[in-house]
Amino acid sequence: MPEQPEDPTPPTPQVVELDARSLRGLAHPLRMQLLTTLRRSGPATASQLAAKLGESSGATSYHLRQLAAHGFIEDAPEHGKGRERWWRAAHEGVRFNDALHRDPDPAVRGAADLFIHEVANIHTREISTWLGNPNDWSEAWRRSSDLSDMTLRLTPETALDLIHRMHELVDSYRAQAPAEGTPEAETVRVHTHVFPTHDLRGRAR
Repeated sequence: MPEQPEDPTPPTPQVVELDARSLRGLAHPLRMQLLTTLRRSGPATASQLAAKLGESSGATSYHLRQLAAHGFIEDAPEHGKGRERWWRAAHEGVRFNDALHRDPDPAVRGAADLFIHEVANIHTREISTWLGNPNDWSEAWRRSSDLSDMTLRLTPETALDLIHRMHELVDSYRAQAPAEGTPEAETVRVHTHVFPTHDLRGRAR
């Protein structure tokens, strides 16, 4: 049988959509930090995560169990070398459904609000870390970062189209991912924020 050519397109990241139950299992600042750390740094124990995040191992153990109960993380037994339990992320990302803000259960609406605000806090911390450590990066990377804002006049329909186009553009760069070991290749975070404001209405630049 002839060998099939390798597909150069990287697989789409595995993303799960939050529902009312899973949202309530994730909407906690420490749980979100734990999940983010496992996704980016790989499998770890509760003690390792506690040291990294400046928390007690009791707190991290409890919240890791809650994340596991809601399907966000799972055991990583291949890493176990002792009595401590190793954890890994079960998915690469989550998708938030805006309908959760309109759920009839006020507890779900509260969890949705907490989740979105914590996402904004994470973005702020990531930007602050980048700005506070410029000497950790080469001149090429300092030239290749961006911190911009723009004001447009849009309708809800054209704003949604803009969001879809931005996401499609970012996704298109997955096919251009450099090979493992490529010099200066790094994981890059891309934040997008599109929202209406009553300030500067009618003015664009």
